[in-house]
Amino acid sequence: MKTKPISAAGIVVRVALALALVLLTYNPSGQSHLHWALADFKAFDAARAFAGALLLGAWVFTIRTTMVSMGTLGIVLLGLVLGTLVWLLFDIGAIKANAPHLLVWIVLIVVGVILGVGLSWSALRQRLTGQVEAN
Repeated sequence: MKTKPISAAGIVVRVALALALVLLTYNPSGQSHLHWALADFKAFDAARAFAGALLLGAWVFTIRTTMVSMGTLGIVLLGLVLGTLVWLLFDIGAIKANAPHLLVWIVLIVVGVILGVGLSWSALRQRLTGQVEAN
């Protein structure tokens, strides 16, 4: 079966969705599922549980897809590349370490980008090499 090649817009959408998943689950602004669900544990209700179940399902799907497409080595290598990029940005002064939650935001964004690339990787590899992944 011939599949439609992935576009740059398709990759951007996947990365944006992965970032949304990460930041909806937790972020230091206080506007996340974790903050909402645990703010008043006595008020924990079906809506909070349902939202948590949806997020958990999305996490399982995203992590599984990333693991299948990139493998542990690919994830570690991409993490290394992004981590050293962040380090370089700190070194050249493009990022200042004086913001209170900056490092947390950076880590969350890096995780989102890794997951987004993982969602795109099989299609990218197929486009670049012609190899189709069957799992």
